[in-house]
Amino acid sequence: MEEQKEKNIINQDEKVISIKGLYKSFEELEVLKGIDLDVFKGENVAVLGKSGSGKSVLIKIIVALLKPDKGEVMVLGKQVNKLLGKELDDLRLRIGFAFQSNALYDSMSVRQNLEFPLTMNKKSLGKKEIQIAVEEALDAVGLKDKINEMPAELSGGQRKRIGIARALIMKPEIMLYDEPTAGLDPVTCREINELIDEVQKKYKTSSIIITHDLTCAKATGNRVAILVDGKFLKVGKFNEVFDNDDKQIKDFYNYNFIH
Repeated sequence: MEEQKEKNIINQDEKVISIKGLYKSFEELEVLKGIDLDVFKGENVAVLGKSGSGKSVLIKIIVALLKPDKGEVMVLGKQVNKLLGKELDDLRLRIGFAFQSNALYDSMSVRQNLEFPLTMNKKSLGKKEIQIAVEEALDAVGLKDKINEMPAELSGGQRKRIGIARALIMKPEIMLYDEPTAGLDPVTCREINELIDEVQKKYKTSSIIITHDLTCAKATGNRVAILVDGKFLKVGKFNEVFDNDDKQIKDFYNYNFIH
């Protein structure tokens, strides 16, 4: 098994996300059953799990799109489920969310899609400043030449990149990636994995990468966490997690590389 990624930029004295005893159910369905997770400054943590395991529920709780039934979620020093109004809006501006669907506006050009969060949230910026910010974000994802194209004219991988650029334009401290490689061919998957690493280095972000793709987890995560039956089965470096005899972990590994 190849070595998992190593980085020396992580500050283990500073937690940017701290989750303790988190529970979430939907009527009779228990999704999260008491999970704990810390993400340190500058760290990428890949959360692995099969479809329906609660991975997306976790990141929705982190940005207060869902409320936990029980437990504590601290993000950048704030207890998320106690924030309201402007305090919550201000925290969300410090978090970039790369949606699985990319969430681009089909009726807007690439330029307009990237301008939108700036014009909504940074009303003091002038046209020139917005133009520079848009070009910088597109340059960061290698798509400056697509600035005037419409989302329908782009490939799936390019739309993923534009979605990431739109999140980056607000200069977030935390990035949340929801299934960044889903539906992409192997070559494009590798390019997206490399981009996630580049974002970590260039923007000094801390990230959670939600994925069921082991190759993505190994390429992007300083640590990985396997979510099974509502709990983290194991958290650690990729080799630490998968070099063991636990049947559930072996089954998860084999399922991913056979299917």
